[in-house]
Amino acid sequence: MDHGQPSVEPVAAAASAPDRSVMAPLRAVVRLRRRVRLLRKRHLLTPGTGLDSGRLASRRDPEQPQIFTFDSPAELSSRAPRKRRRRSRVVLYPETSRKCRPRAERRSRAQHCLLLLVAIVGFQVLNAIENLDDNEQRYDLDGLEKALQRAVFGQPAAMGRIVALLRDYLSTHVHSRPLLLALHGPSGVGKSHVGRLLARHFRAVLEDSELVLQYHMRHHCPEPRAAQGCREELARRVAAVVAQAEAEEKTPLLVLDEVELMPQALLDELHGLLQPQRSHHFHNAVYVLLSSVGGAEITRFVLQNASRSLPPRPSGAPDGAHAEEELSAGLRALLAREHPLWQAAAVVPFLLLEKRDVVGCFRDEMAAEGFFPEQARAELLAEQLSYYRVAGREFAVTGCKQVVARVNLL
Repeated sequence: MDHGQPSVEPVAAAASAPDRSVMAPLRAVVRLRRRVRLLRKRHLLTPGTGLDSGRLASRRDPEQPQIFTFDSPAELSSRAPRKRRRRSRVVLYPETSRKCRPRAERRSRAQHCLLLLVAIVGFQVLNAIENLDDNEQRYDLDGLEKALQRAVFGQPAAMGRIVALLRDYLSTHVHSRPLLLALHGPSGVGKSHVGRLLARHFRAVLEDSELVLQYHMRHHCPEPRAAQGCREELARRVAAVVAQAEAEEKTPLLVLDEVELMPQALLDELHGLLQPQRSHHFHNAVYVLLSSVGGAEITRFVLQNASRSLPPRPSGAPDGAHAEEELSAGLRALLAREHPLWQAAAVVPFLLLEKRDVVGCFRDEMAAEGFFPEQARAELLAEQLSYYRVAGREFAVTGCKQVVARVNLL
C-alpha cells in the first residue's frame, strides 16, 4: 500500500542541508562581533587598535601604509608602557642630632705644619737649583771646554777632567776649602798653554783682571832673591786677590807656573793658604799648579802602555779611564812624598804627544804667524823633531816646545 506514494522525510532532509551551510558562517560572524563588543566593554583593547579605528585611520590618511600583525589583543595590551617609579628620597636626619666622625678620620693638627714644612723645603730646593745654574753660567764653562778642546792638542782626557772639576766646584759660591788643580807632565805637552787659556777665560768672564793672578817662579822670584821675601810677597798678593773677590762675590783664579822650582818656604806658604783654619774668603778660590814633577814617570807609563792602546781608543774608553786613574794615583803618592801640599790636590796628568798632535801644533802656529797652514809643510817640519818609537807609534820627546822656534825660522 505504501509503495505507490513518495516519502516526505527524504525531501525534508534534503531541504535542511542548504540551510545549515548558510547559517554556520552567519553564526560565526555573530559570535565574532559579540566577542569584539565584549572585549571593548572590558577595555582590553587600547584606543585606535580596533577594526573600526583602523578603518578610520585608513580613511583619514589613505597614503599611510597599513600594518597587520598576528599578535592577539592580549599580547598588545601587555606591551603597554609601564609607569616610572619615583625614586625614594634621601632620608634626612633631624638637625638636633649630633654629627660625629669616626676617630680614624680625624686629622691631626700637626698635618698642617707638616704640609707647610714640605712646601718650604721644596721652595728652597728649587731656589738652590736655580742659583746653581746661574752661578755656573756666570763662568761660561761650556765655552771654556770648547776653547780648551780646540786649542790644546793630544790631551782630551785631561781637558775633560779639568772642566769637570771646575764645573763641580763653581756650581756654588760658598765652599769649605779651595780647589787645587795640579797639572803635571813632561816638557812641551801643553801645561803652560792651558794655564794661559784659563787665565784669559777667567779675565773675560769675571770682567776684572785683578781677580786673576799669574805667578811665574823665574820671573817673580828669581834665584838670587831670598825665599822669605818671595813668601811674604806671595802671601800679600794672594790675600789681596781673595779679599777683592769676596767683596764682589766671585771666585778668583791663581795660576802658579814652574812649581818644581819653588823653594820649601813657598810650598809651605801655599799649603798654609789651603788649610780650613784660614779665614772663609781664602776658601773660595781656584789654584792651578803647573809642574814637570813626575814627568819621567808619565813618560815611562805611556811608553810601557803604548802597545795596549792599539788601535787608539777614545778618551772615555773603560781601559783608558782605568789606566789614567792608576797613573793619577801613582803620581799623587809620588808627589805626597815630596811635600804634603799635593795630598789635597786633584792631580791631572798630561801624556806624551804623538806625531799627529805635533803636526797640529805646527799648523796652528803657522796660521797664527800669517803662513798658510799647509799639511805637507807641517809634516815636513814635524819630521825634524825627535820621537820615541814604540809599537809602531811615535811620541815626541819635547812635545810642541820647539814648534814656535821652528816656525819663526820660516
